[in-house]
Amino acid sequence: MTAHVDYYLSLTSPWTYLGHNRLLKIIADAGATLAPYEVSFRSTIFARTGGLPVHKRAPQRQAYRLQELARWRDYLNIDLNVHPKHWPNDETVAANIVVVLRETESTEAACRFAGLVMQAVWSEERDISDPVTLADIANSAGLDGSGLISAAEDPVWASLRQSQTDAAMERGVFGAPCYCIEDQIYWGQDRLDFVERHLSRAA
Repeated sequence: MTAHVDYYLSLTSPWTYLGHNRLLKIIADAGATLAPYEVSFRSTIFARTGGLPVHKRAPQRQAYRLQELARWRDYLNIDLNVHPKHWPNDETVAANIVVVLRETESTEAACRFAGLVMQAVWSEERDISDPVTLADIANSAGLDGSGLISAAEDPVWASLRQSQTDAAMERGVFGAPCYCIEDQIYWGQDRLDFVERHLSRAA
């Protein structure tokens, strides 16, 4: 039986960005399948599970977060600005595009677009709340940028994203990224080693 991972991500999470390409490699190496879900952490999940947006956390926690981001950035050798110009920003349209791609194109297309969006935020100082920027990102991935922007306006995708957000909370998801395999939840890109070991046992 092929192992499967449900991937709960946030396009504005640096931790999701740090783990994204490593996750895709782990999935490919294990011959597993993947389903990406860009769910609403800031406006829904945090509010219902006791999480706080960064700016509402204690100063000590905010300072430690910056230290950890720098440590992981350097350790993984990933280009990441801990103080990006366009953050926090509104990821709604970009998130809806991820849903559109997953449902109408492929997991691979959804993950490719998601990775480029996170790169735009954390490495390229681009504003992903701008539809022109999102169309350009989609075009660079070989996708139909203008068509995806138009499709993302259909309320059916926002509704689906919300229902998947509710389902994520029922499953126990509370932070990004979360990697779920059957009844096991692995929270954080620093748990990818455990994801890899789980998949190796399932092979």
